[in-house]
Amino acid sequence: MPRAGLTPAKVVAEAAALADEVGFSSLSLAALAPRLGVKLPSLYKHISSLDALRLDVSALALRELATAMTSAVLGKSGRQAFLALAEAYREYALAHPGRYAATVSAPTGEHVEQEQAAAAVLQVVLAALSGYGLSGDDAIDAARALRAALHGFVDLETNGGFGLPTDIDRSYRRLVEGIDTTMTAWADAG
Repeated sequence: MPRAGLTPAKVVAEAAALADEVGFSSLSLAALAPRLGVKLPSLYKHISSLDALRLDVSALALRELATAMTSAVLGKSGRQAFLALAEAYREYALAHPGRYAATVSAPTGEHVEQEQAAAAVLQVVLAALSGYGLSGDDAIDAARALRAALHGFVDLETNGGFGLPTDIDRSYRRLVEGIDTTMTAWADAG
């Protein structure tokens, strides 16, 4: 019999919190069970496997990221929407490093909710890029470049990759402003 009050959603939420503390790659059922007040075998009443749990955490994190970026760009357009999106992206990654790591791999088709959440993230990004007149393949190319740049920065930042004394916020702002300049000319370059 499953523990009263424990649901798959609570297991996923606690796994996401644990991932933020120990890192997504270190997420384990052995560490999760005591946090939920159950023995390891009891977790299997709520989840099918660690891999399935990781996909659930990824779906949760992608939904949260989509919500954060959508809230940030709401009522904005063009450059202001883009800057707000980039800031929300970084804020989410810094506040939830384990969950953020769960958003990095592209969905494989194994988890419908993960695919839907990833599509929601992409739609927010494409909407922001449309303010630069980008659509179709140009928008996809631009979205990939944007993701590579923002992910590279936050990955280095969350892993202690910036040791110089220059203000990291300033460096991120300069990166985003440079991308903004690039996006302004992106459609013409394609």
